Amino acid sequence: MSVRHPYYPTDIFIANFKENDKGMFNILAGFFGGIAGLLLVLAGTAFRGYKASVARKLALVWLLLSGCIHVILEGHFCVYHADIASRMDFLSQVWKEYARGDSRYMIQDTFTICMETVTAFVEGPLCLLTVWSFVNHHSSRYLLQLIVSLGQFYGCVLYFFTEWVDGFVHGPLYHPIYFWFYFVFMNLIWIVIPFALMLDSWIQLSSVQTLHDKQLANKRQ
Repeated sequence: MSVRHPYYPTDIFIANFKENDKGMFNILAGFFGGIAGLLLVLAGTAFRGYKASVARKLALVWLLLSGCIHVILEGHFCVYHADIASRMDFLSQVWKEYARGDSRYMIQDTFTICMETVTAFVEGPLCLLTVWSFVNHHSSRYLLQLIVSLGQFYGCVLYFFTEWVDGFVHGPLYHPIYFWFYFVFMNLIWIVIPFALMLDSWIQLSSVQTLHDKQLANKRQ
């Protein structure tokens, strides 16, 4: 039996779908408010006594935010993706709202499940480990930043590219909210910021390698 739903293509079958009982505004306010509150608590604890430039602290805030989103939100999808369309808990409703811009999250799409699993259980913990490495001035901090940023960048590029190959059929094309805000903007930031952090890591690691090479050359003289 076909079940009415708000997703694209309109003829896809989504078993046991239950419509959200919370509106878009309540879902977005709850989600962004919860993330902001959690971030303030974690940042206040993690950065206590940490001295760095404003740019570095903002980068660490980004990594902390990414880690929380990857582990909590995307981890939830990985665990409950099989029946998320019928669930009514808050995080499932967040995903059902987001899926109005990309229905792959409602139809057991193989790429989406695999990508989000790697993101939640690999990149999420790596983000938090990277923050820890900077706060504790660990020698691997820029290498970790490069690895996790490259993973985010690559995953998001594939996310956009696979939907482009499919012809953008999983959402209302050019819709101001569902396409431009949900699908484009909320994912594009995981390309722009990771790319900037990759460049930062490249510069830092290259400068250290250059210094090391000079020291070796001086020892040989």
